[in-house]
Amino acid sequence: MKKLICLLVSFLLLTGMCAVAEEALFTPGTYEVETQGFGGPITVSVTVTDSEITDVSITGDQETPGLGAVAVANLGDAIEKAQTPNVEAVSGATVSSNAIIAAATEALESAGADIAKLDAQRRDLTEGETVREDKTIDTEIVIVGAGGAGMTAAIMARQAGKDFVILEKMPYVGGNTTKATGGMNAAETHYQKEQGIEDTVAQFVEDTMKGGHQLNNPDLVQTLAANSAAAIDWLDSIGAQLPKVSFSGGATNARIHAPEDGSGVGGYLVDKFSSTLDEMGVQVMLNTRATELLVEDGAVCGVLAEGPDANYTIHAKAVILTTGGFGANEDMYTQYRPDLKGTVTTNAPGATGDGIVMAQAVGADLVDIEQIQLHPTVEQTTSMLITESVRGDGAILVNQQGERFINELETRDVVSAAELAQPEQYAYIIFDQYLRDNLKAIEKYVKNNLTVQADTIEELATSLNIPAENLAKTLADWNQCVANQEDTLFGRTTGMNNPLETPPYYAIQIAPGIHHTMGGVRINTSAEVLNTEGNPIPGLFAAGEVTGGVHGGNRLGGNAVADIVVFGRIAAESAIAFCK
Repeated sequence: MKKLICLLVSFLLLTGMCAVAEEALFTPGTYEVETQGFGGPITVSVTVTDSEITDVSITGDQETPGLGAVAVANLGDAIEKAQTPNVEAVSGATVSSNAIIAAATEALESAGADIAKLDAQRRDLTEGETVREDKTIDTEIVIVGAGGAGMTAAIMARQAGKDFVILEKMPYVGGNTTKATGGMNAAETHYQKEQGIEDTVAQFVEDTMKGGHQLNNPDLVQTLAANSAAAIDWLDSIGAQLPKVSFSGGATNARIHAPEDGSGVGGYLVDKFSSTLDEMGVQVMLNTRATELLVEDGAVCGVLAEGPDANYTIHAKAVILTTGGFGANEDMYTQYRPDLKGTVTTNAPGATGDGIVMAQAVGADLVDIEQIQLHPTVEQTTSMLITESVRGDGAILVNQQGERFINELETRDVVSAAELAQPEQYAYIIFDQYLRDNLKAIEKYVKNNLTVQADTIEELATSLNIPAENLAKTLADWNQCVANQEDTLFGRTTGMNNPLETPPYYAIQIAPGIHHTMGGVRINTSAEVLNTEGNPIPGLFAAGEVTGGVHGGNRLGGNAVADIVVFGRIAAESAIAFCK
């Protein structure tokens, strides 16, 4: 039969009867492919005529809000416009983007497409774009950066009835907040009291200062801790409850607040903040990069910015910098820490230090700029951070010999140093099915094939090429420590509520990665940016990772989210007061 079809096709071609078909790029129809994205399955449906891609529909409801969800929303149009699946990935959503591109490629190949030919005929994505204009905007407040701190400040400004604009250089909101996987530290909260957890602001301050090696600004730390419970209440008021309270590294008491289902706090808050801004009618100016702070008579009075179709001059009474740190800018962080060259980073791609550079240009002082934190549990092939909640809920770390080597809930710098001191400079995080069932964040690690799974500890050890007797003894010893509530080897006292004894068992290979830049512009407790003489720069405020002084030489897990919410609120309040 195949031979007969081939002869018939050859005859038609020779007689010229297939001239139209010979020129066709596709076999008309709709072709659907399902693939694995970052958070779950993604379905790509491509409709073609014989010569054109007419529709690309993408469904991926489990992708991260503000990252993978942007790829789901935008890449279909990009593929249709370019007439090839090989379009540019969305920055920060590489896994989701690559999955979509691969699925679209497979669908088009099923339609008979020659992808190389499509690439050669690729349509110019800029074709027909409007000419850039020069535009002027007058407002009261400009918020630069739509991460967690920026969106917090924006919600506060809208609640106060102020006129403002919020700029974001990326095509999506969230910034580094989307990467936060643990929770938010807060003391003396109603959630702690309801769960019988004793904690104090004073202990929060002491833990943070100790974790930061006493390099922190004590006034900023006191402000962070003293306002943390009120920040939790404010989050409650906008529907962003964080009721799950557990331990994190360096904390004396259970203090880190997370979503009820144990999902990553960052994506959860970004979704809540973004939804709240939408409900308030606030439109974030995406793809719009602030390039310079405007100054008049010594006061900051606006910004210059570049949008996708216009150059903006924005006049304002106050500017709030919430542009994040510089952990995704290797050129910048190696100026201060050349030893970190080549280290993987967990940072969102927009964390390039723009706000720090702009603030310096108008005389801002910097503090702790060389203090850069490594996170100890980063999967190296994907740069995916394994949330501290895994260890906080009971996981342990073992080396290639199957032995524990550190109190897993020591501060991040201590645990990272201990990992790098191992012969292989990596470790495995070990947990069980009970922990997986009670921590939703683990599901994305499983779905992205980061975990090794086995029904017994011995089988898990064999899969990891670890001596089985060593790992079995380590688990037995650890479970005894949990039963006795005493870690005789390393003095761990937290995250010991449940033994690791429910099969199957899991392991993820991890090593340190750049996670947080503790240094930045110097601020006071009112979130005013200070100049090199220690005086406030009129009209300029800052919050979040663009600032320094809060975390000192090492940030405790859970303090970044506290930082963005507490100081994001303070920055807004101070800017509003300044406008009056």
